Amino acid sequence: MKKYSLLLLALFSLTLSCIEKPKKTKKQQAESNIQSSEINTITHAKGFQIRKEGDLTVLTVSSPWPESNQTFTYALIDKSKLAFITLDANAYDAIIGVPIEKIVVTSTTHIPILEALGVENTLVGFPDSHYISSKKTRALIDNGLVKELGKNEALNTEVLIDLEPELVVGFSINNNNKAYETIQKSRIPVVYNGDWIEHSPLGKAEWMKFFAAFFQKEHLADSLFSVIEKEYLKAKDIASAFKNKPTVLSGAMYKDIWYLPSGDSWAAKFIEDANAQYLWNDSKGTGSLSLNFESVLDKGQTANFWIGPGQFISYDQMRSTNDHYTRFDAFKTKKVYTYSSVKGETGGLLYYELAPNRPDLVLKDLISIFHPEALPDYKPSFFKPLQ
Repeated sequence: MKKYSLLLLALFSLTLSCIEKPKKTKKQQAESNIQSSEINTITHAKGFQIRKEGDLTVLTVSSPWPESNQTFTYALIDKSKLAFITLDANAYDAIIGVPIEKIVVTSTTHIPILEALGVENTLVGFPDSHYISSKKTRALIDNGLVKELGKNEALNTEVLIDLEPELVVGFSINNNNKAYETIQKSRIPVVYNGDWIEHSPLGKAEWMKFFAAFFQKEHLADSLFSVIEKEYLKAKDIASAFKNKPTVLSGAMYKDIWYLPSGDSWAAKFIEDANAQYLWNDSKGTGSLSLNFESVLDKGQTANFWIGPGQFISYDQMRSTNDHYTRFDAFKTKKVYTYSSVKGETGGLLYYELAPNRPDLVLKDLISIFHPEALPDYKPSFFKPLQ
């Protein structure tokens, strides 16, 4: 009887071992490859993760565009070891040799990161390059070292492919970008950067660690971000000591619609962290609100400050465009502040380029406006009084 039981147990075990296991999805395969890995310290960003396993760095982007249910997984391997490591290509969206020596990026917000990491010389192409304000990268453009790639929504893929970049860092509002598909068919990897999806200012800035992984500059990025984080939190703490919370209006009219930040946006978060009351902080969403003039006047007419009035840089310009602006108290008391007067030599706004990467400077700008006694010797980087 005992021998019979042992025989049944052996047959049962053999049967289990012969059952075909279900195939893993790409995501599951990637996760199994890194399940024992060390996870980098990503403390604020929600849209990406970096994992290390020996010579392999796995970069996962979980929020490439708004409301995305798609995750992209990239394997990064030191070029000197690339030929000696075998990976399942089906487990990753791209396998990339690092450090990158030739790169194409597609947003001005990417430029300050390349410069901070000291790798701006790797940039070989950029769309709408006249928007770039940075002096270092403008010098590269002027010397013909960075090629113009047309418009972001219609990349010149012929020129791009001829440049033979090792990597293209793109961004998209969905998964329907024909230009990126063409580039990938040419065996040039395209990775999605979702820093613009982040809700918090520090979350956006932490994407410098995403770029650092492609250049093996992780320790430098950790150090740089640590300083930004420390300065941001220090400034926030200083502002929190003030009992007075001034009220704040934002945005401006375009045709018949007033556009201003939603309550969950990073712009609203800046105002909150500067210890002021954004009048639309209870609204939902991370993008913009589209309101009629009457509703904005009803809520914002008596606001103490007006921040970011679109592209306006002077009171006369606002008055001549729409006399209704003069009805707001902040206009009457000259408490309107704009970021549109700080431009690069070709007209690009520095705020759009640098601000997402230096939230500590943006926060200090706003604190110096709302609570001037908090930072008495501070000189604003972006927000200036309307002329």
